[in-house]
This record gives sequence, C-alpha cells and structure tokens, in this order.
Amino acid sequence: MLSREDQKKGYKVLREWASVIGFALIIAFVVRGFVLQQYYISGPSMETTMFQNNRVLVNKLSYRLHNVNRGDVVVFDRVTTDGVEVQHDDLIKRVIGIGGDSVSIIDCVVHVNNEAIDEPYLDAFDTSQNNLDDRCRVPNFEEIVVEPQHLFVMGDNRPQSFDSRMFGTIEEGLVAGRAFVIIWPLGSLRWL
Repeated sequence: MLSREDQKKGYKVLREWASVIGFALIIAFVVRGFVLQQYYISGPSMETTMFQNNRVLVNKLSYRLHNVNRGDVVVFDRVTTDGVEVQHDDLIKRVIGIGGDSVSIIDCVVHVNNEAIDEPYLDAFDTSQNNLDDRCRVPNFEEIVVEPQHLFVMGDNRPQSFDSRMFGTIEEGLVAGRAFVIIWPLGSLRWL
C-alpha cells in the first residue's frame, strides 16, 4: 500500500500530465481551426502539380492577412444542392482571375484582362495535343468579368478539371485557405 505522501505525488504527476495533454489538444484545435490544416487530394484536376492521394498543408490565416492573388492554389467549399439535400465538397484549384478581371479562353489559351497568361504549371503532354478538346476540354470560353469578392478558378489538368468554366466563379468567402506545400507522400514533399 502506498503512503499518503506517495499518493499525493502520484496525483500531482497525473494532474501535470492531464494539464500538458489538455493544453496540447487545445493548441492543436486552435492551429487546425484557424492556422493550418491538411487536405487530401482526391481527384485528377490538379495533375501534374499534385496527384491523387497527395496531402497538402493549407494556410488558413493567409487571406486574413492579405488578398487572394492570381496563381494561388486554394482550397474552397463547393456548395451544391439537388433541391432537397445540400452537399459540401472541398475542392482545390488555381486562382486565374480575381474580382474585376476579365477572363476568356481562345483556342485553349487563357486570357486575363485581354492578355494571354503564362501557365508553366500545365502538363506538356496536354498542351502538345492537336485536338483542342483533348488539350483543354473547353477550348473557347466567352469573356466574363469576375464580380467583386469572387474568383475564377481552374485546375491545372485542364482536360479533366471541373472548375469555373463549368460552375462559374466562386465567392472569396468560401476559400478555406492557400495550399502551400505537399506533405505526403514524403517523396513528393515540395512547395507549391
């Protein structure tokens, strides 16, 4: 049987460990909720920048400190409904146009504010296709002007991406944050 003094020491150690674990959990919830979160890539729309089964870290604080920029890779909540049920899907895409920009596509070349943009992240195999539908799925897209507080987003894998060309612009408020690094698998570790 333990002495009263040994029992007190045991309870003290238990309280200390409970405090440390409780504090660590609180910090983890705060970081995940407001600063960083990992997301799992489940579709081909961003290949070859990132692939299915990759995991990325998303900076959730980034857009509280500065505006969304063209070229950023963002995770956002895509809300859809079938009239009865509302569904939320996290999608990851690249920002092509921000509020006030005009965006159009002419023969698979994306134009922002009437200038063709440089897109070094596109796959060379796709961009070398002679058939425009094979190259980018939507070879021509009539010019639109992105509303304030909205974004025009596209996947880097243009032939297989479901993006603003189909569902229109998204509200900036739906953006969870900016993806900035691939963390899994470890061999794929790199900055975006």
